[in-house]
Amino acid sequence: MTAEVINLGPVSVYLGAKSGKYPDGNQVIVRGKEMSVAFDTPLVSLSIAQVLRHVDQVVLGHAHEDHLVGLHLIPEVPVQAPLADLKAVQSEAGLAAHYGYRPQTLAKVMPRMIKDFHYLPRPDATGYADGATWDLGGGVKIRAIHMPGHTSGHTVLLVEPEGIAFIGDIDLSGFGPYYGDATSNLAQFRKSMLAVEHIPAKVWITSHHKAVIRDRDQFLSLLRAFRQKVDDRDTAILDSIGSLAPSFEEIARRRFVYPEDYESDFVPDVERHCLQQHLSGLVQMGRLALREGRYQRT
Repeated sequence: MTAEVINLGPVSVYLGAKSGKYPDGNQVIVRGKEMSVAFDTPLVSLSIAQVLRHVDQVVLGHAHEDHLVGLHLIPEVPVQAPLADLKAVQSEAGLAAHYGYRPQTLAKVMPRMIKDFHYLPRPDATGYADGATWDLGGGVKIRAIHMPGHTSGHTVLLVEPEGIAFIGDIDLSGFGPYYGDATSNLAQFRKSMLAVEHIPAKVWITSHHKAVIRDRDQFLSLLRAFRQKVDDRDTAILDSIGSLAPSFEEIARRRFVYPEDYESDFVPDVERHCLQQHLSGLVQMGRLALREGRYQRT
């Protein structure tokens, strides 16, 4: 299998299956005069192993199983991850804590991370902070811009001076934002979805689905639709409450993120974590009141 590649000056984007639809992703490699850097290593990296083996460093935009796949192919290549996500890269226990699922869920999920996504801990990985820069030579530079929410460390990687932004899992998909793990944060994601449009970029690359977007109007339109998914979930939760005063457990009988017919071991845990964040946000916004363990519309 040979991946389709889109070349954007110093940046090459190797497209995963279906434009990087999960469980795959889009592989980005940035080449300067003195060194080359890979952004993440999704499933498609397995099909371009010879390309991956020539990079000098891997910079992860965040830590999730689908972004760490190819690291086992290049054990000698330095890996850097956002500080807040670093432990998930360094150890299996760190990844499990990153997800934060119940023990019985982790017992089912973690073996799949190893079998299907080739997860191999990289205890040698080091962390980088917001504002970190990498000089690849020949005028090509990378700048880290912290955009948390999807994970606590989720970071946009901006290639300068070209203005090519790898926006990772602000992926502009029809599914909408994902904030279902222990290190996810819906309130932060809302802020990041507003802030990302102000990054000085001319091209936007997503980990999944959309891949390469070159038109700003198209980018803004997709971003608005992506943000709307969160508001739609708020509305669905409020509608489910109606004039009742249900408890959390009563509300949680329904799904608000995944379709009812979608089955995976992690879904119940993710749904509950997402619902709790929505309910907390709606209370803070004054749209719900929490009294004696029951939610009422205001």
